[in-house]
Order: sequence, then C-alpha cells, then structure tokens
Amino acid sequence: MGKSHIKLDRIDRRILEELQADARLSSADLAERVSLTTSPCWRRVKRLEEEGLIGGYHARLDPRRLGYQVMAMVQISLDKKDAATVQAFEEAVQGIPQVLACFRISGRYDHQLMVVAEDLEAYGVFAGNEINGLPSVKEVYTAFVLKEVKSATNPPLPG
Repeated sequence: MGKSHIKLDRIDRRILEELQADARLSSADLAERVSLTTSPCWRRVKRLEEEGLIGGYHARLDPRRLGYQVMAMVQISLDKKDAATVQAFEEAVQGIPQVLACFRISGRYDHQLMVVAEDLEAYGVFAGNEINGLPSVKEVYTAFVLKEVKSATNPPLPG
C-alpha cells in the first residue's frame, strides 16, 4: 500500500502466474512455460524481485498436519490509540509465533489476529498468557474457524 503500481505486460503476468502455481520451477522450466529463453526470463524475474513485486518464495505448510487443530480470528481493542501504544502492541505481536497474521483494522476493534493452537485448551492458555498479556489490551473477541472455505496467499493479477 502506498507504493506505486507496477505495470505488467503479458509475459510478466505469465511469469507471475506460473510462479504462483509452482515457485519451485527451474529457470529453464519457467522460461519454457512463458515462451522465452532462459536468460531473458531470468532477467524479468530478477526485475520483478527488485521492484518488490515478488517478495519471496515460500513453502505453504498445513497447520493441521503440524498439530494445530484450532484456528481463531481474534479482534482486539486497545485502551489507548496513540502512536506509541499502537507501536508497542504491534511490536509485541511480531514475537509470537502462533500469531500467523496481524492486521490494523477500522471499526470497533483496532487489530485482528489470525492465531493457531493445538486445541481449545491450549488456545485458552495461550489467550490468557499471550493475548491478554499484550500491551494495552482492553477488549478481546475471539471467533473460531469452523471450516476454511478459501485461503488465497496471493492477490489476483491485474488484467
């Protein structure tokens, strides 16, 4: 947000689509799929990385296979809204591995966290020790995920 929009041509879009589908493609395989030779394809990928459009390559892990049977969306109100309070809260959240995502949001709550836990009992302990222990927490509302309907990791590419 706040950074300028990057113009993509048809080949850039194809490269990004292929990398979203399989980030482990070799340079040669990627080049073949987008109808380029290896060197020009590699240069385009490097440019997309340097421009910040590609921010990294990641393996997507299944939380359930790792033993996390509970996922929760946790909305938090802070007792103060000044910059120092918000910054202290956001810095503290960074250090908690079970918090997969944290968003500053508008509306009744100030932040929304996506949290994983082994089970409900473990979540209760985590909430009591970690969430309630975060700086300036005033109110916490937790909704448990019953079913993951869609979980996209990438935004759609502009047409």
